[in-house]
Amino acid sequence: MEVINFADTPSLVSQYMTELRDVNVQGDMMRFRRNLHRIGEIMAYEISKRMVYAKKEITTPLASMKADVLDEDVVLATIFRAGIPFHQGFLEYFDKAQNAFVSAYRKYREKENFDVFIEYIASPRLDGKTVIIADPMLATGSSMELAYRALLTKGEPAHVHVASIIASQAAIDYVRSTFPADKTTVWVGAIDPEINSHSYIVPGLGDAGDLAYGVKE
Repeated sequence: MEVINFADTPSLVSQYMTELRDVNVQGDMMRFRRNLHRIGEIMAYEISKRMVYAKKEITTPLASMKADVLDEDVVLATIFRAGIPFHQGFLEYFDKAQNAFVSAYRKYREKENFDVFIEYIASPRLDGKTVIIADPMLATGSSMELAYRALLTKGEPAHVHVASIIASQAAIDYVRSTFPADKTTVWVGAIDPEINSHSYIVPGLGDAGDLAYGVKE
């Protein structure tokens, strides 16, 4: 399984990541959402380089020519709610893609123990398609795995791209152990070294959903 870590090569993603993490910038929810969106756009472009293209005959005002066009059926999937602005960045580039949505949430049994529940899924058939699952925070990997399992009820994808803003090293290891290695690629803005007792990534950025849309009760 290939893991592409954007932090390995400084770029504008590094700037957007810095703003997402910085407590002095996080108070601007619109900017937080916009940075999620922008990183989604950049990741979409990079993922597009790995896809299959076919030659298509087109006519310009001056001549006929053959041009490269995407030859994969792409489905963009996201996990509510923090995934929405990140997902929109991918949709700006894969503008003809079908879309899938999964609701996953933590239900705490105790202060530091929780279960992840899937309550909702809306998805097209996925057989033979390329699926990009976008979720900003990959903390333990359990929500991503459950979302993936839920999506598999709609068919077997040809390839899955897991896209996150920040992942913990433990989550990367978990995805390696639970996703098919020959059909999965992981794209991440940064890999942080640990998670705390509440399963938040450290240093991370906090709760992406709250920062994007306001604190929930």
